[in-house]
Amino acid sequence: MRFYDYLVPNVNFFGPGCLEVVGQRCQILGGQHALIVTDPFLATLKGGAVEQTIQYLQAAGIRTTVFSAVQANPKDTDVTAGLTCYQDNHCDMIVTVGGGSPHDCGKAIGIMATHPGKIGDYAGIDTLNHALPPIVSVNTTAGTASEVTRHCVITDTQTHLKYVIVSWRNLPLVSINDPLLMLAKPRALTAATGMDALTHAIEAYVSVDANPVTDAAAIQAIKLIANNLRTAVANGDDLKARENMAYGSLLAGMAFNNGNLGYVHAMAHQLGGLYDMPHGVANAILLPHVCRYNLIANVQKFAEIAEFLGENIDGCSTLEAADKAVEALFRLSTDVSIPAHLSQLGVKEQDFELMAENALKDGNAFSNPRKGSKQDIINIFKAAY
Repeated sequence: MRFYDYLVPNVNFFGPGCLEVVGQRCQILGGQHALIVTDPFLATLKGGAVEQTIQYLQAAGIRTTVFSAVQANPKDTDVTAGLTCYQDNHCDMIVTVGGGSPHDCGKAIGIMATHPGKIGDYAGIDTLNHALPPIVSVNTTAGTASEVTRHCVITDTQTHLKYVIVSWRNLPLVSINDPLLMLAKPRALTAATGMDALTHAIEAYVSVDANPVTDAAAIQAIKLIANNLRTAVANGDDLKARENMAYGSLLAGMAFNNGNLGYVHAMAHQLGGLYDMPHGVANAILLPHVCRYNLIANVQKFAEIAEFLGENIDGCSTLEAADKAVEALFRLSTDVSIPAHLSQLGVKEQDFELMAENALKDGNAFSNPRKGSKQDIINIFKAAY
């Protein structure tokens, strides 16, 4: 027997046009000077999310400074530079604008603004002792859900390892998911972030830490993503598909923020740290292979996943239905043009042993439904290679 907690930001806005609340909400939080944390592309996009956010903040009487040097798979050096920007400009709150990289970097800047030492000192679970500055997260991709989670993922530039800082203190106080900001995103980005969200939902659903509340969010997320990702990739201006993907990503984030993940993320973090591979692409390639490995640990739930993905399982045994879930994941990745193999992305077989060792140390590995050895993880890498 055990009990569960359920963590989400205090306030969550979603739906077309909801960005307009950002100034008012920052004002309510008492902010006077916001550090906007974003990436170089969004910072220079005319009429985009950053420009709109600045306008709403300034209309609310809040000064702004933009830190736009966040890289994909944010690095510890990004955090150091962002902290300097925060302190030099006497900021008192953080507004993250973008996908997972700005959100994670913004959380890390908040950690370093309130904690001594280096950001890597806080890798692990519940290592934070002080409240962070107020963080408001404006999300622009349907994928990572970092805007609603307690996770902060940073890459060590010396070791090339990704580490996770997990703490309820990392939760933004406000999340904003406006699908209007997601229109016309590039197809490859839409596909990768969408598969990341699907991975969140599936891993949370079969996690050993799943519960009925996280299951409810995960189930609806799988259905929404399965029914809308192809359309969002094919037509990036389809607002209904974008809105449904935003809901799917949000629900998947709520599921894994409280139900945790598994080997897909534990292994994908190694690919991101060592090769700087886009996180969603790494997840998408690994997902069906890890599901095939995990299948015997919870055949019933994988059979249900097949149905959530839209597969006809009438007349199938439970095991046959579960196999259909794996097949459906391969087909979805192909349909949205995810690379089929790790070998296409420069991964080297000689790195499998090291990556397997580090994957088993990753915090996500402990909630995987099937307990594996280093050789098991190597074999999964080989299958995906």
